[in-house]
Amino acid sequence: MTKIRVLCVDDSALIRGLMAEIINSHGDMEVVATAPDPLIARELIKEYNPDVLTLDVEMPRMDGLDFLDRLMRLRPMPVVMVSSLTERNSEITLRALELGAVDFVTKPKLGIRDGLLEYSEIIADKIRAAYMARAQILSRVARAPQKRPSSLRLQTYNSTEKLVLIGASTGGTEAIRRVLEPLPAQSPAILITQHMPAGFTRSFVQRLDALCAVRVYEAEHGQRVLPGHAYIAPGGNAHMKLARSGANYVIHLEHSEPVNRHRPSVDVLFYSAAKVAGKNAVGVVLTGMGKDGAQGLLAMRQAGARTLAQDEKSSVVFGMPREALAIGAAEQAVSIDQMSEHIMACLGAFGHRV
Repeated sequence: MTKIRVLCVDDSALIRGLMAEIINSHGDMEVVATAPDPLIARELIKEYNPDVLTLDVEMPRMDGLDFLDRLMRLRPMPVVMVSSLTERNSEITLRALELGAVDFVTKPKLGIRDGLLEYSEIIADKIRAAYMARAQILSRVARAPQKRPSSLRLQTYNSTEKLVLIGASTGGTEAIRRVLEPLPAQSPAILITQHMPAGFTRSFVQRLDALCAVRVYEAEHGQRVLPGHAYIAPGGNAHMKLARSGANYVIHLEHSEPVNRHRPSVDVLFYSAAKVAGKNAVGVVLTGMGKDGAQGLLAMRQAGARTLAQDEKSSVVFGMPREALAIGAAEQAVSIDQMSEHIMACLGAFGHRV
């Protein structure tokens, strides 16, 4: 069996050793080299031609973002960022995802060795997802630079009953941005579950809120769900559900066990929408590894909702969308560039570009 070849770049010898120990403990991957800074990493990339790079967010001798930017322009390859859990690093990490990093993993604040060893399966899954994303990353070189999406204008939209539910994982932060940015301020309410560790959601929300016409919030328990607003499940510590309080939709945060190894889980959100919103909802599964969201999306479709999945060509990892399409949960596969228009059409709010 061919193993995934990994190069680990981190200024901490402890982290380099632990990452090598974790990665080498999985039979389908191996660390071929480690580097203490980007300049040495550059030479090791030439020598070993790794399949996946793990890269510390803050690096000596060359800023991690500068290195990533140059790498993606000159020799694009799958990169998983390794980030400490700080507000500054969460902002840097999100910028790294914009530049082309596939995903990220966090370093524990205390008990680094025990913490990273507990993350062994998570780290391995993210490396596998990055490896699966190679073709999509390499294809970016041939594509023209993306134009900023023009906004959609609604010709008719009045109902406050309509909702959009979105689930995503690997590659989802950029996919969600590309769905939300074209939507007009008077869009129906949007609830989003993105697989994300605790501490990163706030920076993600702030970044989206600055870019989008809709207002973007980190969801709070009991919060009323309103048109023109998008609500993102808090990372890492709670599932988000749709509920009712009288005539109003509200958010219910539930601190229960992980579902499909995730908390928040897309399935949990979608099952609640099937029960509470029925035919008034549109469900969307975006890029991500695994199958979270597929069964919930099927429940939504069976309850009368319209359902969509991101297509393979535009997905960083075509795992979650593939599963949804395979069981008939999604009506059709849609490119991320066309997803906003398809969502509005499903809601009966036919728009046009302006």
